[in-house]
Amino acid sequence: MERSEEAAEAGLSNRWPELLVALFLFVMGIIAVIDSIRVGIGWEEGEGPRAGYFPFYIGCILLASSGWILITALMKFKRAQPQFASWTELRSVMQMLVPLTIYVVAVVFLGIYLSSFVLIAFFMKVHGKFGWLATVITSIGVPLGAFLLFERWFLVPLPKGPIELMLGL
Repeated sequence: MERSEEAAEAGLSNRWPELLVALFLFVMGIIAVIDSIRVGIGWEEGEGPRAGYFPFYIGCILLASSGWILITALMKFKRAQPQFASWTELRSVMQMLVPLTIYVVAVVFLGIYLSSFVLIAFFMKVHGKFGWLATVITSIGVPLGAFLLFERWFLVPLPKGPIELMLGL
C-alpha cells in the first residue's frame, strides 16, 4: 500500500470510543440511581415496588457495565488497538450527526415545523442533490402533513416556535 493510501485509511482506534461509552454509561447510571432514590426505591407493603425500584437496579447495572468497560479499556490502553473507523467514515457520520444535533436544539427554540423544514431542505440539497422545486415542495409538504396529521386529526400538539405562535397555530 502506498503512503497516501495508508494515510487515507488511518482513523480512530477502539480506545477512545470505549472510554467514551464507559463515561456515557456511567453518567446515565448516576442519573438513573439518583432520580430513582428521589422517587423512592423501596417496596411498599400491600402495594409493591415504588416508582424508582426497577430504574434503580437498571442504573446499578449501567454503573457496573461502565466500570467493566473502563477497566478492560484501561488494561489494554498501552497495546495496539484495532481501528474503530477511518477518518473518512467518521466524517460521513459527522455530516449526519451535526445537522441532526442542531435540529434537536432548534426544535426547542424554533418549534418542530420550521426546524423540520430547514433540516429536510438541507439534506435534500446538500446530500441528495435534488432540484429546488422538489426540495421546496418536500420540505414544506412534510411539516405541513405532520401538522395536519398530529395537530388537526389526532389533536396532539407538537412543539411550536415563535412563527407558529405569531400565526396563531
